[in-house]
Amino acid sequence: MELHHFRIFLSVFKNRSFSKASVELHLAQPTISEHIKTLERELNCSLFERLGKKINPTREADALYNHALEIVEKADSVKGMLGRLKHEVSGELIVGASTIPGTYLLPELMLDFKRKHPGVSFQVRAGDSQEIVQQVVSHHVLLGIVGSKIADTNISYTPFMEDELILVAAPSFMKSNRISPKDLCKYPMVLREEGSGTRREAERLLGGQGVSCGSIKVAGIFGSTDAVKQAAKVGLGLTILSRYAVTEELKHKLLKEVKLAAPPMKRMFYIATHKKRTLPLLYALFLDHLKVKS
Repeated sequence: MELHHFRIFLSVFKNRSFSKASVELHLAQPTISEHIKTLERELNCSLFERLGKKINPTREADALYNHALEIVEKADSVKGMLGRLKHEVSGELIVGASTIPGTYLLPELMLDFKRKHPGVSFQVRAGDSQEIVQQVVSHHVLLGIVGSKIADTNISYTPFMEDELILVAAPSFMKSNRISPKDLCKYPMVLREEGSGTRREAERLLGGQGVSCGSIKVAGIFGSTDAVKQAAKVGLGLTILSRYAVTEELKHKLLKEVKLAAPPMKRMFYIATHKKRTLPLLYALFLDHLKVKS
């Protein structure tokens, strides 16, 4: 058994697809299939049930997954340790991130880290807070940054950066620059989808002001921050978004902030890691970098 066989197995297992593993690993699909067949012959078992274009891991694959992950991580850790001795740190960092930190915070932080360690590359796996936490739980990513805590006993949350959620609308949508929480229910609103950290936190904070989810007039629900911004800009309704997400729109007066007559809607972004996993050196260094910058 060779190390690259385990890397290929892990990619196929996580993606549930030979074609997606091919794209992720930059290898031809027949090459991926041949390596899996070689591993199956060496282990004398079938690892995947092939059902047309879909594949399902077998019981043997489920048993192999954590062992293969540990082997690959230990190999990467050895490379990282030796590189550190030579004052070189290299490798790929795969980070999960919800929309706001992934789009507006991580790029600059990654650039700062890469200036110190030019041999490092990044892959950001995007999703809502719930999806990212689930990826950390299932070991698909080792480190995630989310906008809302999702209850799970396996996850450790480290406070990262503070954010403010603000009420915005198209300048033509309403003349007033201020509104009370009670009057908020008079206007149509544009929302993110269920599972979004922004929506989860907005509902929690508004609930503290006596505004229930059922009383909100929903004009539209969208699966991305950009879609919500576009809907708000054309006047579909009011919306609540991260101040980070609308900096440019406020600057160029494409959206305006409508002050809510209530305490500021503050929230915290969190770094999510698995309580039972020891981070490889590269990830530990990046985590330290994030803590310093927070």
